[in-house]
Amino acid sequence: MLLISLFTFVELNCENLFDCRHDSLKNDTEFLPDGSYHWTRTRYWRKLNRVGQTIIACGVKGQSWQLPDMVALCEVENDSVLHDLTRRSLLRNARYDYVMTCSPDERGIDVALVYSPFSFRLIRSHSVRVEPIKDMRPTRDILYASGVIASGDTLHVIVAHLPSRRGGERHSRPFRMAAADRVAAVADSVYNVSKDAKIIIAGDFNDYANSASVRMLCGKRLKDISAEATGRNGAKGTYRYQGEWGSLDHILVSESLARNVADCYINDAPFLVEPDEKYGGVKPRRNYLGPRYQNGFSDHLPLVATFGW
Repeated sequence: MLLISLFTFVELNCENLFDCRHDSLKNDTEFLPDGSYHWTRTRYWRKLNRVGQTIIACGVKGQSWQLPDMVALCEVENDSVLHDLTRRSLLRNARYDYVMTCSPDERGIDVALVYSPFSFRLIRSHSVRVEPIKDMRPTRDILYASGVIASGDTLHVIVAHLPSRRGGERHSRPFRMAAADRVAAVADSVYNVSKDAKIIIAGDFNDYANSASVRMLCGKRLKDISAEATGRNGAKGTYRYQGEWGSLDHILVSESLARNVADCYINDAPFLVEPDEKYGGVKPRRNYLGPRYQNGFSDHLPLVATFGW
């Protein structure tokens, strides 16, 4: 009998997962108790549990309920936040481990990889700096991690949060391309060691599937398995702006890993969305709308990919 082990990978932009303490080196004053968002400890701990609920809901049903094996997170502030998420929130019994970046981003947001040590044995991880080009602000580092999975193969994971569209798409496009070039360089370095490497690249690209940055990466023997992903409760993308769905979040995999993909979809569980009273349909149940606290989850919906080893 052929036994297939399912591996669940989640990508999620948390929407400003900040703690309540000021980092004197970062512009995080909005997310303090006396800041414009009135970010109190009560709201912080509620947010941590909201993220935990989201991750738990991305688990899969087999012979028993199985939590996600790995979660790529964007917009997390620091190590303290990840410690609270994995050790003190709803996820505390999942026994997740994590690695994350420590970037020069002015607001202090980073990317992280949360993983189960029972299905992924970490070998190494490191951050990759994106050197700013002309007129570009310091941005998030790229996170690289590799480890052994149940099949005995090595899995290489790259987590990225490309620069925003601030100032307009055309103005900011070169900044995203510069970051995407660094992502491609990391993938190329893995390919140079093993041409059949199993690679996952995931994160918030602030670009769509037909954008230059994503198309360039897909030309590097990578497939955007999330390009056609939809939800089961009305979501046609991971993000909605003025009534239009679009996916700024992506999961790309190497050709050697694409054959192991069992499914890729957007988790728009009913509790993660709410009616869009202005444009109709549903929209992500976000935590803030401008400075107004919504007591929601995130302005992005999670992507879920399952692989069979």
